[in-house]
Amino acid sequence: TMFYLIKKPIVTEKNSIMAEDQNVYVFEVDRVATKTDVKKAVEKFFRVKVVSVRTSICRSRTSRTRTKVKYWKKAMVKLAPGEKISIFEGA
Repeated sequence: TMFYLIKKPIVTEKNSIMAEDQNVYVFEVDRVATKTDVKKAVEKFFRVKVVSVRTSICRSRTSRTRTKVKYWKKAMVKLAPGEKISIFEGA
């Protein structure tokens, strides 16, 4: 199963606006996940039609004093017109 690829939805004010205006939802995904993997997992898990997937590697520091950097992958998933993912509603 591919459900382990999607770690969590990223719900921010900017992402909520993107979901409303452009029908784009943002997830934190596994670093090894490809765009095709993410598309299949989102379509299967949420039962929606995915038009496109954009991914980017993000970096974040674990603390201000240490130089340890954590890399994680973000996926922006664009859905077909009329499709919605309910976990993002009312965020």
